[in-house]
Amino acid sequence: MVAARLFDPPFGEQLAVSPARADGDQRIVLNGLTWRDYCVLRELLGETGARMTYLAGSLELMSPGRLHEDVKKRIARLLELWALEHDVALYGYGSVTLRLEARERGVEPDECYAVGSPMAEYPDLALEVVVSHGGLDKLEVYRSMGVREVWRWDTGRIFVLVLAESGAYEARAASVVLAGIDLESLARHASNPDQHAALRAFWGEIRAGQ
Repeated sequence: MVAARLFDPPFGEQLAVSPARADGDQRIVLNGLTWRDYCVLRELLGETGARMTYLAGSLELMSPGRLHEDVKKRIARLLELWALEHDVALYGYGSVTLRLEARERGVEPDECYAVGSPMAEYPDLALEVVVSHGGLDKLEVYRSMGVREVWRWDTGRIFVLVLAESGAYEARAASVVLAGIDLESLARHASNPDQHAALRAFWGEIRAGQ
């Protein structure tokens, strides 16, 4: 990590920049920002495509690369196809900005969904694609918001984390929010770089199993 001074107060005390990566993702972490700073920067950078995570004074800006966006879109399209074929009421909200001012939390998932009815305040399911590691703890942000389930795609697998009664996320072998979905199959098809071919193959597999 390379640390350097970027902004004078009120826009932070330190900038930490992750090195450039072959996949194109880049992360910047600003420390010492207030909630107001975060809101102002979110408005200023609204059209840049940067994703922000704010956690009690620290702000991560992540610029996703092409691979990151390709994988998350593959997963989203496959998931939505599965929901349609199984008549599951799934409501997608993409990378909508989620905020919890009382706890100084803010996040923009790669994809997020409400299940059964439109989203009231926070989604039931958040998807995170891990292409490059590092940055702030998004799980802590999701936990504070009560997001019931988080899927993390990493190296070709989907890992399910379910918010337990203890208030912590616990790893599970299967989804609770979307019971019955075959995540191994979904992850396998999501690893196909040809989105159209992946969708057709997954659709055929769903139809064959009905």
